[in-house]
This record gives sequence, structure tokens and C-alpha cells, in this order.
Amino acid sequence: MKDTLPTASLLREQFASGARSAEDIVREHLDRIAEREPRVDAFLTVLDEQARERARTLDARRAAGAPLGMLAGVPVALKDNICTRGVRTTCGAKMLAGFVPPYDAHVVERLLAEDAVIIGKANMDEFAMGSSTENSAFKITKNPWDPARIPGGSSGGSAAAVAAGMAPLALGSDTGGSIRQPAALCGVVGLKPTYGRVSRYGVIAFASSLDQVGPFARTARDAALLLQAIAAPDERDSTCARTEPDDYLAQIDAGVDGMTFGLPREFFLSEGMDPEVSAAVDEARRTFETLGVRFVDISLPHSRIDAQDGLLSSYALATYYVLATAEASSNLARFDGVKYGHRSAGFSDMVDMYAKTREEGFGDEVKRRIMLGTYALSAGYYDAYFLKAARVRRLIKEDFDRAFEQVDVVLGPTAPQRAFHTGERAADPLAMYMSDIFTIPCNLAGICGISVPCGFTRSGLPIGVQLMATHWADATLLRAAHAFQSATDHHLRTP
Repeated sequence: MKDTLPTASLLREQFASGARSAEDIVREHLDRIAEREPRVDAFLTVLDEQARERARTLDARRAAGAPLGMLAGVPVALKDNICTRGVRTTCGAKMLAGFVPPYDAHVVERLLAEDAVIIGKANMDEFAMGSSTENSAFKITKNPWDPARIPGGSSGGSAAAVAAGMAPLALGSDTGGSIRQPAALCGVVGLKPTYGRVSRYGVIAFASSLDQVGPFARTARDAALLLQAIAAPDERDSTCARTEPDDYLAQIDAGVDGMTFGLPREFFLSEGMDPEVSAAVDEARRTFETLGVRFVDISLPHSRIDAQDGLLSSYALATYYVLATAEASSNLARFDGVKYGHRSAGFSDMVDMYAKTREEGFGDEVKRRIMLGTYALSAGYYDAYFLKAARVRRLIKEDFDRAFEQVDVVLGPTAPQRAFHTGERAADPLAMYMSDIFTIPCNLAGICGISVPCGFTRSGLPIGVQLMATHWADATLLRAAHAFQSATDHHLRTP
């Protein structure tokens, strides 16, 4: 184990007390980016000069006795589907390679209001479609623990940046596991808040009924700090909650003694699971028992997972890849070469321009999902696919509703296997889709979920345990994750 990296909470305290300057903190992280980025490729844009200038401004404000925000002096990385005014925002796509937004996303406004320092834009799977960050049009991000392996996706750049110590905090987006799965594979904490807890204004849409922005951090306390900063009502997003968020930090130390956790029998497989993942998750269960948690068996029948010929399948997986692709087909229709983004050259007429622009601007996985979604929404197939999937989604939600009548938290694996080698599943989309088989139900139900480091394989690769709670119970998840981290040291190891 290498030297423990400072947490965001510690950096905030050091800056507020005058023990360290914001300029020193930012310089330290920029130096680490310069050292480690060539090995990891986590960033698409590093805001070197902007970050240094903001740090100097914060130092001057502190010296003048001005009030400071809750993230004062703390560097934060942003997934590159989060719009930043005056800074290139590509969504990992050739289609948006030169797009510079004229406005900030809501979460960026909140970070700036709380005096955070945005240090860079992180790599991602194109339009957030992928589970490995191999689908970016610009580079392939590597896992800091083993550069021959993937970091997970689609928020792999954000997860890798935190794991490698290049940023103490990062934001990602989670549509079917794109925060939690890379968090598990990179050995950090990743939280998908309850749908509607964080505004999606200014976040380039993939599937609007599933997308949610959330934090990456080394600790649950830091994740709570970042969620506290970005969770606020926003009238520009009609799906955003109108109520003020809980005080997540005030509840973080309450512990889990007396809580009841559910073990969904559908998530604990006899085949198709990496035995080392199963063993680590079971050890996490035993740790929670020592902290006073009572476990009961529960059932989530419409999230049932079957294993056959080495492949996993489930109702939830099939439902997701109908609904998410249908919404993607609609959302991505705007990228046609007319108003902004890539436009093909040498077209003969407008229809030819549309066709060539989308052919050149979209990668294979994005094209695959657009075609799947368009098919599911087409005349004659809408009822058979989209409508049926919407009904199954409702059944999945009702399964969770019944479970949360008897338990506070549902515990299970985050990902079925360790991080796989780069290119290992590139030619097999179905095998790639299996990576999110345990995380997708949470998005379909709209509840909150968190991945917490719970162990390592014999070869030294991280493993994550997933905790899920009912709508608006994000504080409960963070409290449980913090209790687990207080009793273990998995999160203290660094690559």
C-alpha cells in the first residue's frame, strides 16, 4: 500500500484553516496529472491555467476574510458530458469534438458557488454508451491498478482520475451503472443518487428517464460532501426534486446498528460470477453483521438473472436495452450537422448531409443503440417492445417497493467480474452488456445505489459491493457506506 492520498474533506479543512493554500493544493494535483496521465489517459481536457487562476482567486478571498463554500479549494474533475461554459465538452464523441458550450450545467454552477476548482474534463464512452471507456472517439482510458485492463464505463475517466489521485472528487453520470460499475473496478466510492435528486440541466442526454449525475470519491464522507454541494432544486429540469436535500454530512456518523439489509437471492449466482467477487461480497456481509446489521433473504423476481453458456441475462437487462436505446434514438436525433457539432463535407443535398454527418460523427456502439431504439419505436413494434418493456420496468419498481417495506438497504455485488483486459469484449456487445447486470435494476426503479470498495482479487484488482435504498434515502446509503469504510481499510489502498 502506498501513501494514503488526502481526502477532499481534509483538503477543505487545510485550506479553510490556512494550513495550505488553494494554489498549493491545485499544483499538487496538476503535478500528479502530469506524472500519471500518460499511463492512465483519464482526461480529455486539463484546465491547467484556469485551475491555477481560480486557486489564486480563492487564496485572495480567504486572505480577505470572505466567506468560503463547502468545497473551497478542492479540485473536481467532470465527466465530459457535463457542459462547461467556454470549455470544450465532447461527450467522448467525434460529433461534438469542437463543441464549446455557452453556459454551465446546473451542477457546474453549484460547484463554482461552493468554491470548488474544476481541474479537467474526464474521458468517457461516447455519449455515455458503454461499460469500459473503450468507445471514446479520442482515447482509451486505462485502469490505474493495471493499465492493461479497462476502468469500467461509461464514466471510466472520472473513476480513474480519483483512483489515481489526480482529483480527490469527480462527477459522472449513471444511466445503467456508469458510476457504480467503474467505481467498483477502480476501487473508489461511486454514488448514483435517487432519480431527480440532482438536476440534469446542461448534461448531454442519453436516456432521460434513467440518467442521473453523481459523485466519485475515495470515501463515503467525501461523496456526501459532493452530493451536498450539487443537490438542489432546479426549475430548468422538470424531473428535479423541488424539495431541499437532506443534510448528508449530519447523518454520516449515525452507524448501521439495528438496520435490516436484504440479500436478493436473484443476485447471488452459482455460475457466471467471479468466485473472488462472490467471496469479497460475502465478507462485506459479515462485516456489516459485526456492525449490528440484521440480514434477511428477499426476492426481486423481475430482476432475476440467468446464466447460460457463460452469459448472464435478465428481464432487467432486456428491459433496459429497449427503453434506454429508444430514448437515445430520440435524444440523439438532434445531432444532424445543422446547428452545431460535426458536419460532413462534400454532400449533395440535405438528406445526404444528414446521412454522411451521422455516419462519420457516431461510433459503432452509438449507431448500434440508435438502430435498436429506432426499431423498438417503429410502427408495428412499439407495443411488442417499448410498451412491454415499460410494463416490466413498472414490475421491477414494485419488486423494490415491496422489498423496502421490510429492509432498509439491499446488498449485492456491483459487477459480476473483475476488470477485464482492454479489447477482450470489444467484439462481443452481449458480453459487454453483462457488466451492468447488477446495476441496471436500480436505474429502472429510480432508487439510489452506491458502490463501495470491499476487497481485492489475488492479482490486486479492486472489488466493489453495491448497496441500494429506496427513493430519497441517499443519506441512509452514505451512512451505511461510511460505517463499512470505518470498519475496513480497502479504500486506503492506492494503485
